[in-house]
Amino acid sequence: MSVETKRQLIEENHPQLSGRRQCVLLRLPRASLYYHPQGESPEHVQLMRLLDEQYTATPFYGVRRMSAWLRSQGHVVNHKRVARLMQQMGIAAIYAKPQLSQASAGHTMYPYLVRGVKIARVNHVWSSAITSIRLHQGCVSLVAVMDWLSRYVLSWALSVTLDGQFCREALLQALRHGARPEIFNTDQGVQFTSSDFTELLKHEGIQIRMDGRGRALDNVFVERLWRSVKYEEVSLKDYTSVREARQGLGEYFMFYNHKRLHQALGYQTPAAVYY
Repeated sequence: MSVETKRQLIEENHPQLSGRRQCVLLRLPRASLYYHPQGESPEHVQLMRLLDEQYTATPFYGVRRMSAWLRSQGHVVNHKRVARLMQQMGIAAIYAKPQLSQASAGHTMYPYLVRGVKIARVNHVWSSAITSIRLHQGCVSLVAVMDWLSRYVLSWALSVTLDGQFCREALLQALRHGARPEIFNTDQGVQFTSSDFTELLKHEGIQIRMDGRGRALDNVFVERLWRSVKYEEVSLKDYTSVREARQGLGEYFMFYNHKRLHQALGYQTPAAVYY
């Protein structure tokens, strides 16, 4: 459970448990209860909003093209600043290039063996990925777990940090559906190569597969999901807080699963195909 999730569980005026006792029970450092991270500067927020919008439209733009585009819009930036903001947002150009995703030292890597495999049944392959969701005062990270054949979103989670705990929580939530995939596919990011994440998959008897380096399109179904989420929800709602983002995304994923017709599914909904 992430620190942010634990903070949300604290009840300030609990009739029986003091704030100190609640922190002890949740194993939450008391200082973190009163710490409120400062938001980004208005200039950085504006730049991140522009980067997010342009990335949604042109996901193949790298740091230097993004820098040039921002300068064409009248913003004084250099590529180092843009690189820092893009890294903070968790976005990178989608095209084949070496060393796109790297695991931390000591993390185990797994081969990508899904290419060329015909996905003909639900729960054959699940996949997961992370994207950045913009807010008025910065951004949050969104992870989702999707069934490849049906495009059904089994679970999702938000986090104000990029630690791996919220990815593990999303995986646990997906597994509560009762089904198990034969293969679970992710990129090579540190959140997915950590032992906490991979050991859970091994415990469930699930084969682990990871995108090849420099091949972001190996996880193309989730990348298409992010495009839909940003075009059809985030850009229209313009969230002001994490709570508002959580509520809006919850409503959108219900629509996506149960009402949104997909051309690739013969104009059926993901839920209709999955169930």
